[in-house]
Amino acid sequence: MEFFDVIEERYSMRGFTDQEVEKEKLDKVLEAARLAPTGVNFQPFKVYVIETKNNKEALSEIYGAEWFVEAPYVLCVAANKDAAWTRPWDGKNIADIDATIVMDHIILAATDLGLGTCYIAAFKADIAKEFLELEDNWEPVLFTPLGYGNAEPRDTPRKPIEELVVYK
Repeated sequence: MEFFDVIEERYSMRGFTDQEVEKEKLDKVLEAARLAPTGVNFQPFKVYVIETKNNKEALSEIYGAEWFVEAPYVLCVAANKDAAWTRPWDGKNIADIDATIVMDHIILAATDLGLGTCYIAAFKADIAKEFLELEDNWEPVLFTPLGYGNAEPRDTPRKPIEELVVYK
């Protein structure tokens, strides 16, 4: 698929089949995560691959939508704030930005491979951290189901470019 086809085709999938994701496709998605750029290339992230069939109850506690646990996998990108680059002039730590870039690579790669995903940021972080057994310096940043979708996209109109871009 061409790049602009991927970004035009991608949408937040809110329904999945239980069809298994081929290992080759999962591996490609994870390789896309590994190749994602991070601040100063510190790579302060981990990707957790969670099998839903063995963890439905725990995952449902993290995020309650029924479709969240329909796909064979749920992925979580977690970030280590202590290992991320921090801007020295204002102290801005970019661990969450790095993790978001990683998730974007995951989601675009999945789309290219015919898989569905949905960015999930509205999860219960304390429950997720406990489930993933994260140390104090680690934070779960984003989740996504990963699988074959069976839901149509919702209407998500975009603002015109003139409202979003400023030339100086």
